Amino acid sequence: QVQLVESGGGLVQSGGSLRLSCAASGFTLDYYTVGWFRQAPGKEREGVACIKSSDGSTYYVDSVKGRFTISRDYAKNTVYLQMNSVTPEDTAVYYCGTSTTTVQDMCVMERLLEHWGQGTLVTVSS
Repeated sequence: QVQLVESGGGLVQSGGSLRLSCAASGFTLDYYTVGWFRQAPGKEREGVACIKSSDGSTYYVDSVKGRFTISRDYAKNTVYLQMNSVTPEDTAVYYCGTSTTTVQDMCVMERLLEHWGQGTLVTVSS
């Protein structure tokens, strides 16, 4: 069964850290760009961070630069999003997805999206 499963969400205090995981099954992430997106209540979905498996290139939205890090574990077929120094503005449902395009086209333009996970809720308390 082809699927992406996110995990690691939860309640965290402002200034704290959280690591989200996106595990793929039924296919390999080796040929994809993988990205984390988020959608807060009443707001549009936005691309947070993307990584291209073939060359390791990354993209981060300005609001998370220096705080969030996206990474790959090839052996586990999993992508992570390390979230540090979180703020209440980071509260959202976080989704991971795959694409066959560049990190910018995926994160900014949401082009050629293929697989999506079910999402994991991150709540940051002030």
